Amino acid sequence: MIEQLIPFLVASMILTISPGPDNIYVLMQSISHGKKDGIATTAGLVSGILIHTTLIALGVSTIIKESEYIFLGIKILGAGYLLYLAYKVFKAPHQIDLDSGTVQKKTSWALFKQGFIMNVLNPKVTIFFLAFFPAFIKEEQGNVMGQIYMLGIAFMAQAFLIFGAIALLAGMLNVFLKNNAKATLVLKWFQIVVFIGIGLYILLPE
Repeated sequence: MIEQLIPFLVASMILTISPGPDNIYVLMQSISHGKKDGIATTAGLVSGILIHTTLIALGVSTIIKESEYIFLGIKILGAGYLLYLAYKVFKAPHQIDLDSGTVQKKTSWALFKQGFIMNVLNPKVTIFFLAFFPAFIKEEQGNVMGQIYMLGIAFMAQAFLIFGAIALLAGMLNVFLKNNAKATLVLKWFQIVVFIGIGLYILLPE
């Protein structure tokens, strides 16, 4: 298993580092809430990977891929959730005082759940894994389900490390934002654009 695990990790790290919806989302949340909550967001996103891995192991992902209506339904549900998040940010006060008690700060648990739901409701992650994992699975070694879970856990580990690094670096900007009112207004619209952008990305045809 080691001989296919190393190239799998290399390929996974390249894919994770490449600019995409997840690392942009982690970047945004870390800047908005700080590095601690950026890590919570990262943990939520990464935990969602376990659900996609399980779907592949059970063969459910193949059913989703082959059923146009199920796939479209999950895509609409995921995009709708992100548009709802964008709406909540839009309705928040224009001037965001990160030190003020008048603005409800999301808990780390809330950010974890938000990241988890966002990842689980993105069927493109499951389809991506369905296309990516088979190249590193050796049927002759047996226990295919065990191999799938090993790859899934390896992917989760490297994603957590990379997204975590992004969260720590971006979280440092949170200190700057606390003292810059105009910057918080720009940040608010940056969040809205990111949520809408990821929602539209999910809806794009394959």
